[in-house]
Amino acid sequence: MKSKQRAFLKWAGGKYTLVEPIKAVLPAGDKLIEPFVGAGSVFLNTDYDKYLLNDINADLIHLYKILKRRPKTYIEDARKLFAPATNSADAYYAIRQAFNASRDPYERSLYFLYLNRHGYNGLCRYNSKGLFNVPFGKYRAPYFPEAELEFFAEKSKRATFTCEPFQNTFRRARKGNVIYCDPPYLPLSPTANFTSYAGNGFGLDEQAILAQKAMDAANKRRIPVLISNHDTLFARELYQHASLTPLQVHRFISQNGNTRNKVAELLAYFAPRIPGLK
Repeated sequence: MKSKQRAFLKWAGGKYTLVEPIKAVLPAGDKLIEPFVGAGSVFLNTDYDKYLLNDINADLIHLYKILKRRPKTYIEDARKLFAPATNSADAYYAIRQAFNASRDPYERSLYFLYLNRHGYNGLCRYNSKGLFNVPFGKYRAPYFPEAELEFFAEKSKRATFTCEPFQNTFRRARKGNVIYCDPPYLPLSPTANFTSYAGNGFGLDEQAILAQKAMDAANKRRIPVLISNHDTLFARELYQHASLTPLQVHRFISQNGNTRNKVAELLAYFAPRIPGLK
């Protein structure tokens, strides 16, 4: 049995542990569209002929495009940042400052991977001014994901990458495509909301718009849509017209890395409406 493929980025809310239940629900199609691709675990562990992978985070998409186009050069240049001399608080904050000051996509892509692997918990967070502000992670020897980078680069030959609002990505879908959405999750409590991943808020209004887009795609355009989210009362209201698969997922839910509890999640599948049936 083929083992699962890990993403080369650490990613809060990544879907590596949920690949099997997601694949069990995803239908066949000629292209998988992901409006919120994140680290790409679903992309890496499925086998569609083509992929359209979108994310609102421009740094992430620039990295993916560069890795697809120049994998050997990128990997060799990125490797230089994974050395004992760069694994210190002083080095980390100097590189973080250089990343925030840089406007060169290639330079930012190298720093982005470094910050992801050396920063606290692999978080990706920007402040209100659009500056990356994750603190140093204090890891003994951050892992350089060479094999994972090579796998992603090879598979990305099947992929097109875009950086746009999710609504625009939905418009690109055609009959025969399949859409999988992994949006910023609904908060489990009023104080748990986290929306600064790309410097753009994703609130309850956006959650409702996404659910409506999913219904419209399935009912009006016969395009199947699968959405992941927390299992909350509001989520069940949003997805009341979908087939729901509840899951219990182990996840770190506090700053204490030793606190790992089960969290209730949902897979909401909007199946295409069959012509002639209401």
